[in-house]
Amino acid sequence: MTASAPVSALDALVARMALTIPAGWEFGLERMHRVLARLGDPHLRIPPPIHVAGTNGKGSVTAHLRAMLEASGRTVHVFTSPHLVRFNERVRVSGRLADDAMLVEAIERAEKANAGEPITFFELTTLAAFLLFAEHPADVTLLEVGLGGRLDATNVVRDRLTSVITPISIDHEKFLGSTLTAIAAEKAGIIERGRPVVASPQVDEVVAVLERAAARAGVPLALGGRDWTATAEDGRLIFHSERGLLDLPPSRLLGAHQVINAGTAIAALEASGLGIDAAAIELGLGRVDWPARMQRLTAGPLVDLVPGAEVWLDGGHNPGAGAVIAATLADLGRRAPRPLVMVSGMLETKDPVGFFRPFAGLAERVACVPVQGDHPGRAPEALAEAARAAGLTAGVHGSVEAALRAITATGPTSPRVLICGSLHLAGEVLRENGMLPE
Repeated sequence: MTASAPVSALDALVARMALTIPAGWEFGLERMHRVLARLGDPHLRIPPPIHVAGTNGKGSVTAHLRAMLEASGRTVHVFTSPHLVRFNERVRVSGRLADDAMLVEAIERAEKANAGEPITFFELTTLAAFLLFAEHPADVTLLEVGLGGRLDATNVVRDRLTSVITPISIDHEKFLGSTLTAIAAEKAGIIERGRPVVASPQVDEVVAVLERAAARAGVPLALGGRDWTATAEDGRLIFHSERGLLDLPPSRLLGAHQVINAGTAIAALEASGLGIDAAAIELGLGRVDWPARMQRLTAGPLVDLVPGAEVWLDGGHNPGAGAVIAATLADLGRRAPRPLVMVSGMLETKDPVGFFRPFAGLAERVACVPVQGDHPGRAPEALAEAARAAGLTAGVHGSVEAALRAITATGPTSPRVLICGSLHLAGEVLRENGMLPE
């Protein structure tokens, strides 16, 4: 395994924040407005934002948007979470990851303005991003909601180019509610009066919530599957809306769900009025990059532990993500058969039975491993019980490395290995395998 890198000033600051600020989420915008006012309201001076909320696909839609905008010659700020390997991944300034010095200076300014009053880790990070975005030139700001929407720290911005709602499913019930209707209402909180709103295809009860929210805001809802469609046909991505038809190459990101994510991004760009042409969209589809979303790992210390295996990494962690990942693996299995073995770790807050259920009959077994994150990790023994409850054979291992060694020792031969269940686990894997997102 790789040796530990020296602790940087940014690493030390983030570690101190994690130790001194209570873990978890505390909804409400009062803290954000209080500190933003002391900082001169930088959120009102950022380049025009496209705001993205939803349960699954937020990051992939944002990645598609960034790729297409940059292919058109636009300069883009991007705010996403969580990070996989480096904290810098959360804040991209004028097309590049913010460097350590920029982030340290901005976070310390936000801390000073907060003056020791209650605040959350995510709020401080968001404040730092707003400071940097206001002080550096760009054409567009891409903002990914952290959790929910209505009371998320990012929901202080105004004059959005577009609000975007990706597929909504059950997740984070402790914070957002236990029904799709309640969760959708929270996500719909980013819809702004008089500003366009675009949504991925949704189930009927979610559509009803989004329609009501759009009507209150006085805007039409551009809904996937009704007002626009994105389909895969003969190896092409076909996008159709009232503006016409686009015959495009497929997204560089693998999976049928990425067809919808790409389509959502295209629909959002149409609604934004930025005039992004088909050539830029096509170029963006070929360039888009989003680590730990059906990412093929082809080399590195961990891959070397399973010679002859095909290794995939995905950070999806809720039932909706499990369904689309399983569908992608099933399609891959039909085209290029290999026995599927899963290596999985998950946080205590997730629904492991719901995540694992789509893999029943598809995966030969699950190797359950520990994972560390901003919430406690589920014990591998408990995760294995959940996998068995979902109809899978499961065992327990002390680490991803140990699980991969066991796969090599016990078979099957030439497996397809999926490492999944947590973005925190995905970050550990990328770090151990010597891969830093750029």
